[in-house]
Amino acid sequence: MSRPSEVDPVQLPEERSYELAIRPKRLREFIGQDRLKANLAVFLEAARQRDEPLDHLLLYGPPGLGKTTLAHIVAVEMGAPIHVTSGPAIERPGDLVGILTNLDSGAVLFVDEIHRLSRPVEEILYPAMEDCKVDILIGKGPAARSIRLDVPRFTVIGATTRQGLLTGPLRDRFGIVSHFAFYDSEALFEIITRSAGILGYVIEPDAARVLAMRARGTPRIANRLLRRVRDFAQVEGLEAIGKPIVETALDALEVDHVGLDRVDRMILRAIIDKYSGGPVGLETLAATTGEDSGTIEDVYEPFLLQQGLIQRTPRGRSATAAAYRHLGQEPPSSQGADAPSLFEG
Repeated sequence: MSRPSEVDPVQLPEERSYELAIRPKRLREFIGQDRLKANLAVFLEAARQRDEPLDHLLLYGPPGLGKTTLAHIVAVEMGAPIHVTSGPAIERPGDLVGILTNLDSGAVLFVDEIHRLSRPVEEILYPAMEDCKVDILIGKGPAARSIRLDVPRFTVIGATTRQGLLTGPLRDRFGIVSHFAFYDSEALFEIITRSAGILGYVIEPDAARVLAMRARGTPRIANRLLRRVRDFAQVEGLEAIGKPIVETALDALEVDHVGLDRVDRMILRAIIDKYSGGPVGLETLAATTGEDSGTIEDVYEPFLLQQGLIQRTPRGRSATAAAYRHLGQEPPSSQGADAPSLFEG
């Protein structure tokens, strides 16, 4: 348990150095998700006191909220090496057997998009998670025989944006299940201020708050917008990022005052203008906008729902009165009152 944390350079997705630099390395540096952090700190400390690996951990929630970052933090906090892979990358049971039999004792196996594991691969993972055993089949036909191999104790950290697609047996084998919620503007303000310092810029508080309000409750989007604003500031020869350059950059990027971009507004206009406000089915909406249905459901729809701009019905998606007003249109008289916006006030 005393080994330094490692990252497998083959499995780690290629990222620019500044993207890695802005990621927090320790739990105390991780901003937001306070209840999740508080509980995880207890579980980590208890595991360290018992000198054993952390129980298997499932992280679920919308993309860009810090699931991958937190997995690496767990490895650092436990002083354990981490092996990074993803559900689609493990195509055959033999691929997983090779990974498991090469893990060090106490290691962390991070599986991104774990809901996309195939059923045969899952069957290999079950005994490994519960009993530290791996069953492999040698030979074919009547001569085939099964051999059970021991694997060291380790921690599986699974991340998913679609918890509902996890099979029951796999979900039940995680001792810790944590949900990532969208961030509030104060947490995003802290993240943006910290990231700007790492990127070598001073950002004025009112400028950081404008970015925070338009970041859709998502740190990944906040940092992406910050880097694009930095580009505008650099070209303008500015040493500090102020509110005027932020508003200029976000207007150029077509990000409006609540964080909706061109695709968000295209989805709302399609529902309102082409389908009279809905309801309209997801596949029909995808065909109309030219966006993948999975992208709409996983990337765009959660924020539109949080903002009270659309609603899901058994017959499809419908636009709310707030969506009409956001696009500068008068809502039909049949539309009722809207729920308050996520970042209102």
